[in-house]
Amino acid sequence: MSVTMREMLEAGVHFGHQTRFWNPKMAPY
Repeated sequence: MSVTMREMLEAGVHFGHQTRFWNPKMAPY
C-alpha cells in the first residue's frame, strides 16, 4: 500500500468523512 502525503491530502478532500478512519491508523505511523 503505497500512499504518499499528497495522496492522503487529496483523498482527504474527496473522502473527508473517512478522515476519522485514517487518523487513528495513520497517526501512529
